[in-house]
Amino acid sequence: MSHMCRATLTLAMMGLTSACTGADGDVASPAAELAPGGTLRAGISIINPVLAIRDSADGDPRGVAVDVAREIGRRLNLPVAFVPYESAAALADAAPDGAWDVAFLAADPARTGEIAFTDPYLELEAAYLVPAGSSIRHMDDVDVAGVRIASRPRSAYDLFLRRSLQHATLVYPEGSRTDVDRLTAGEADVLAGLRGPLLETSATLPGSRVLDGHFALMQQAIGVPVGRATAVEYLNTVVRELTGSGFVEQAIARTGAAGAHVAGRAR
Repeated sequence: MSHMCRATLTLAMMGLTSACTGADGDVASPAAELAPGGTLRAGISIINPVLAIRDSADGDPRGVAVDVAREIGRRLNLPVAFVPYESAAALADAAPDGAWDVAFLAADPARTGEIAFTDPYLELEAAYLVPAGSSIRHMDDVDVAGVRIASRPRSAYDLFLRRSLQHATLVYPEGSRTDVDRLTAGEADVLAGLRGPLLETSATLPGSRVLDGHFALMQQAIGVPVGRATAVEYLNTVVRELTGSGFVEQAIARTGAAGAHVAGRAR
């Protein structure tokens, strides 16, 4: 091999090494940054049947977020371990603890201090349920002085309502009671929530109604701990591919949920 060929090969190898390593010499790849421990730990909130819920048959989670997490693991050739939480608020609060590598939750401004979000892959309609005999007929009838809205504290729709309500008042569960309990006890006039779960709740409350329309669209995204720019860039590419290919649409269809849409898709 000539001196010139050896020099060219050496420079090419140096360029390859430079492209694959960061300034400190560590490998800079999506897999390494997303899952430093070799397993992609996916934080999920298991109270929303659209995103994730435990399967009654085998206990494994299922839902749109579960399908997306498994697809990311497949693309990176990484095993996926799900880290379940009982609420989105608890999932968000765990960001500084290093308990998960990626999290599936709404990209609310209140959560961006510790979490960097991708573009949304899914939108969920936030709506209102009113009990039997309610005089509230339309969305515009809700944000009125004297109206009490039962809400799940620090859920994405609750964070939105805290910023946007002008006249109505938010009320929250106390002790072991739920937001639904406050409504059925007459301590709230309206129940806020996501359309799918609200329709299921309405089926158990004779005479109740879920109002037409929505007061917000909760944009579900993938979150990673702040400071992982390579991971966010890679995940944004995956989100674009999964929303454009029909993957997310098919995952939504498997849940049979109302009020869920592929992000950015005309409704």
